[in-house]
Amino acid sequence: MQGNTAMNRASPSDRGTMNGNDVDIVLRSIMVDVLGLGEVQVAGFDAETGLFGHLPELDSMAVATLLTEMEDRLHIVIDDDEIDGELLETYGGLLVFAQSKRAEG
Repeated sequence: MQGNTAMNRASPSDRGTMNGNDVDIVLRSIMVDVLGLGEVQVAGFDAETGLFGHLPELDSMAVATLLTEMEDRLHIVIDDDEIDGELLETYGGLLVFAQSKRAEG
């Protein structure tokens, strides 16, 4: 799903540093690209938007791809012991996790 859309253009991860808002932009882009969700739908995600178990596109196979893309695009490392049910429960939880991993690096 590589179109010339706002979310697919050069992302903040292409630059050296990212702030919390940049992480949000990249994470939303990953959700569009990996899960094939519409940009309008993903733009409407808030902290309480349910993910795993709420989005049929986010099945167990998609989780692995989503986490790999997060590592690649956000330049983070996600350890196996960091992955649990709460991580993918809501968009807000996933965003806070991604922002904290960026802060570590």
